[in-house]
Amino acid sequence: MKPRKIVPLAIGAAVCILTSCGSAPYPDGTFLSGETEDNGALGHVEPIPYETPSEEERKTPFPEPTPTLEPTPAPGPEKLTITISAAGDVTMGSYFDQGYYGTFDEMYDKEQNPAYFFENVYDIFSADDMTIVNLEGPLTLAQERREEQTYCIRGDPEYVKVLTAGSVEAVSMGNNHRLDYFEQGTADTVEALNGAGIPYAYDGYYGVYETAAGITVGFVSVNEVGQGAGVEKYIKEGIETLREQECGLILVCCHWGTEREYYPEDYQKALGRKCIDWGADLVIGHHPHVIQGIEEYQGKYIIYSLGNFCFGANRNPSDKDCLIVQQTFTFLDGVRQEETQLKVIPCSVSSVTNRNDYKPTPAEGEEATRILEKLNECSRDLGLVFDEDGIPAPAGTGNE
Repeated sequence: MKPRKIVPLAIGAAVCILTSCGSAPYPDGTFLSGETEDNGALGHVEPIPYETPSEEERKTPFPEPTPTLEPTPAPGPEKLTITISAAGDVTMGSYFDQGYYGTFDEMYDKEQNPAYFFENVYDIFSADDMTIVNLEGPLTLAQERREEQTYCIRGDPEYVKVLTAGSVEAVSMGNNHRLDYFEQGTADTVEALNGAGIPYAYDGYYGVYETAAGITVGFVSVNEVGQGAGVEKYIKEGIETLREQECGLILVCCHWGTEREYYPEDYQKALGRKCIDWGADLVIGHHPHVIQGIEEYQGKYIIYSLGNFCFGANRNPSDKDCLIVQQTFTFLDGVRQEETQLKVIPCSVSSVTNRNDYKPTPAEGEEATRILEKLNECSRDLGLVFDEDGIPAPAGTGNE
């Protein structure tokens, strides 16, 4: 028996495929779709139309595949920092019978520019989140004064422009000169401050300032010099009130101590620590007209005296040293953290040495070193020393 010839079948199948005449049967005798078992004829197959692409279509690249997007991570807690600057006694005006020559009043009239007085510290104050000073002496035109007071201080209500031009956002008024011109003097001062948008505090009146970042800073201001331990109720109630108002920071400003003494009294130290125990975040002291030391207590700071600052009540004070103290606080989602940083900027109440030109000026070089060494001497027994940049460290760590 001869072998079966299969080549023609293969060739025929190939020709059939190439000529679109259908498909060959499978080896088991079945046919592809479109054929009949009777005659093997292909069924009718419609040709797929083909359209020649245009020139523009040929030049158009295929679109890039869409990348797989990674899931967006959940946002973390919002962290921000708030820097508070504090400076000491600001007396805008002069005292009764001081005369006119060489006074703050004469300088204001001569310069015709409220920005003159804080010009040399403006870069510091404008870069922080809040500046607070002690406004010592009313802004009033009232004539009736406390005749038993040795120095009755007042300034024109127009002088409030010095504060706004100098980027001062808040003032403490709890001091022994607030009532030099009785309640009328206080009322006129409050009116001037309200008109300038500057919050204030004294006794049972508590101030609140909201920073640009939305952190509210509450502050209490008391005159311990005149009221002694009676101020404790104002401090304690003030802190509680401000906490209820959900203030993010609370400052307590204390007018206390003995004039021209470089070391705090025992009651200053006791009261300062009570302020911290009651919930204050920073204690700011003034009145002695000279600088006193700084203490860290329970992780917070007590500044016993900043000294004078822009002080119109003295044409030429013998001790012109003063301080700007800045503290930077950290918040996570609006909650104050333990992380903090204090910095001292040594200054002089005047830009010249032979008189008071009422222009506080940061010290430089040897003068800055001298003032910081002086602060170290006052602070060492309180447990702190400051390096050449004004940054504190515990005494005995090598910064002396």
